[in-house]
Amino acid sequence: MLIDLFVGSVRQVASRDYSPAQIEAWAPVAVNREHWATRLGSRPTYVAEARGQIVGFSDLEPDGHIDMLFVHADHQGKGVARALLDHILARAHEQGIDRLFTEASITARQFFERSGFEVIKSQDVELRGQTFRNYRMVKSL
Repeated sequence: MLIDLFVGSVRQVASRDYSPAQIEAWAPVAVNREHWATRLGSRPTYVAEARGQIVGFSDLEPDGHIDMLFVHADHQGKGVARALLDHILARAHEQGIDRLFTEASITARQFFERSGFEVIKSQDVELRGQTFRNYRMVKSL
């Protein structure tokens, strides 16, 4: 279910900022489900639900890294990402984490900036033969 939400979010939302070739590289139709199961199982993953439907998810690594924060395309702008980030902030405080950091997509950059994150640098990363611009961002707690 989280994999489908991720693919849908990238294909429907991030597609306004990335090319079709980049979207295919980032969220291929044939997702490696075994890789995703390992990735999701390796850290706490937080799920947002509305009316019994999963509408978003995020994670928090022990060092304060937020690797993923995705919201279903139909639930953009409804406070789902904010609720997930508030939950992450609460968990970070409980764990004594003093800073959060992420590599935000072009699409997510504005949300993170509105949430108090600062751009440290823009960077180009490669995935499956495509180059993506994203932003290394940090927030001190």
